[in-house]
Amino acid sequence: MLGYLTLILLCQLLGEIAARAMNLPVPGPVIGMVLLFCWLVMRREMPSDLENVANFLHRYLPLLFVPAGVGIVTNLDLLARSWIPLAAVVIGGTALTIGITGWVMQLADRRRKSVDDEGGA
Repeated sequence: MLGYLTLILLCQLLGEIAARAMNLPVPGPVIGMVLLFCWLVMRREMPSDLENVANFLHRYLPLLFVPAGVGIVTNLDLLARSWIPLAAVVIGGTALTIGITGWVMQLADRRRKSVDDEGGA
């Protein structure tokens, strides 16, 4: 299990190195996750020990939100001063996300229906 934990951390490190070396706007851990995914696709199976390590990390994932919560509590004065722009961004971003998701689903549904119509003819 230690080997697969090392693999996860190595993928994160490689992703961080790639993000900084190429000045990418994507976080290193995200690139590392893509690298790990590509490795798993090439391997065509999920090693059970890697699955155990991932489940262990996933079980304690909520602990990673504690620093963010502390950051919010320590900056309540800033939030109180900026609540209008923050609320506008949250509401606007949510509305935009819902709208784009609906639009994409309509496009996907039309495409699926056209493929079904072509296949049935």
